[in-house]
Amino acid sequence: MAVSASSLEKTVVTRDNSLTILSGLDLEIKSGESVAIVGTSGSGKSTLLGILAGLDLPSSGTVSLAGKRIDALDEDARAKVRGEHTGFVFQSFQLLANLTALENVMLPLELAGVDNPEERAKSLLVRVGLEHRLTHYPKQLSGGEQQRVAIARAFAGEPEILFADEPTGNLDEHTGESIIELLFEVNRERGTTIILVTHDMDLARRCQRVLKLHGGKLEAQV
Repeated sequence: MAVSASSLEKTVVTRDNSLTILSGLDLEIKSGESVAIVGTSGSGKSTLLGILAGLDLPSSGTVSLAGKRIDALDEDARAKVRGEHTGFVFQSFQLLANLTALENVMLPLELAGVDNPEERAKSLLVRVGLEHRLTHYPKQLSGGEQQRVAIARAFAGEPEILFADEPTGNLDEHTGESIIELLFEVNRERGTTIILVTHDMDLARRCQRVLKLHGGKLEAQV
């Protein structure tokens, strides 16, 4: 099992009251599966994604990632699990502005102590069609090109599980479609588990399964 959660709750306490974001949620996602999490704004999609990825902790319940129960770990231990098993693609790209495309992809490889990080980063950028943009900085790249760099970086460590939060939200329709084709191509070729949050039902239906959240509860599994 790539990811699982049981009796998941997330409550945020404010000065005036408490807000329940997720309530009594159970799910299982198999290795190699592609799953979309959908729902209206405020339904808890991104919160759920963050908890499943170990970026956030639930208020109660259990979460397992790549066979490891992460809700009981501290941040350093969760970061180690993420580094060993996961990759991330965000709507806002999250590239480092002072690094070139090549350097952005090299960074996680260097941190992981991978041999020949430059050659591996180059091959990934060629794979996403950016061999002519290696030395360009993020501000010199279009939105679609930045997202391609982000995808190359996400796959740099050959993750078992890829989490994507609105990966096409800042892209035009044509560019978004090419990014999605790339994600699913890697899913098929490498058997990478893909878990994505999206408002786009056309994109969601491309996944093997759709999880619908409503009011913090899992309303349907399609």
